Amino acid sequence: MHGSNTSTAVWNRRHLLGLRDLSAAELETIFSRARTYKERALRGEPKSNELAGVVVANLFFENSTRTRTSFGLAARRLSADVVDFSASSSSLSKGETFIDTALTIQAMGASQMVVRHSSSGAPKFLSRHLDCSVLNAGDGTHEHPTQGLLDIFTILERRGQVRGLTVALVGDILHSRVARSNIWGLKTLGARVIVCGPATLIPPAISELGVDILHDFDEVLEEADCVNLLRVQFERQRGAFFPSIAEYAHLYGMNRQRLQRARKDLLVLAPGPINRGVEITADVADGEHSLILDQVTNGLYIRMACLALLHEAQRSGQAVS
Repeated sequence: MHGSNTSTAVWNRRHLLGLRDLSAAELETIFSRARTYKERALRGEPKSNELAGVVVANLFFENSTRTRTSFGLAARRLSADVVDFSASSSSLSKGETFIDTALTIQAMGASQMVVRHSSSGAPKFLSRHLDCSVLNAGDGTHEHPTQGLLDIFTILERRGQVRGLTVALVGDILHSRVARSNIWGLKTLGARVIVCGPATLIPPAISELGVDILHDFDEVLEEADCVNLLRVQFERQRGAFFPSIAEYAHLYGMNRQRLQRARKDLLVLAPGPINRGVEITADVADGEHSLILDQVTNGLYIRMACLALLHEAQRSGQAVS
């Protein structure tokens, strides 16, 4: 088994559906493996044969550029064969069911399925009907585990640990699966998490996850070691959650003035795609505090780690759901 840390032995899951149930040791297993892949790539060894002969199917029932491309490249870096499935050009348009589509692709030899779907719980539903491993690439407003993992991994690279840090998730918490994965992972690793945004975009029940709720971004910046600026998800919103985009940018956008009032070593993250001029201004997005491109780079190694660990657990014959 590859990896620089014997903690890989703690991984025995067949599926990765979310971060909610993962232990700190399991999270560190993923980070350790991702670190190994990144170190190898920096040494000029970007590819390995760990998934040679394995078929990884990308089932994206929702539009995606970054996540789909990242998973495809991650699988190929591990020497897997990749099947890219798009709902718009599939037999779903002819009336085939979601589960029949997945069963058909599994019958073609897929042993891992990366699934993105607009319905919360869709990957879990599939995991109950398939023999192959299912990896959630984002389901509705539920979770987006690999995005949460790459966000946390990026913070770890800069700070060494997240325990004791104050991390603020700012923006559209209501519609954000990224926020939920970040909350579960960060809390498990000992961070304090603040959610901040318009009251209309913060579900009241979010406090039950052990987070602090604040609505004044400038107040948050006095305490935060890191801010993760969540995209305003216009495509999921049905109704007016704030008066205007300009008003939102004024109250919750990360700009140079806010950066000057924040801690000098503030880390600025944002899961793409970003709406420049809304959640973040161009000068901050491209500035020295921004880790946005680091997140994209780290996403490749996190996804390689997840694919490899799921394969090893499945191959061992001891994998649990």
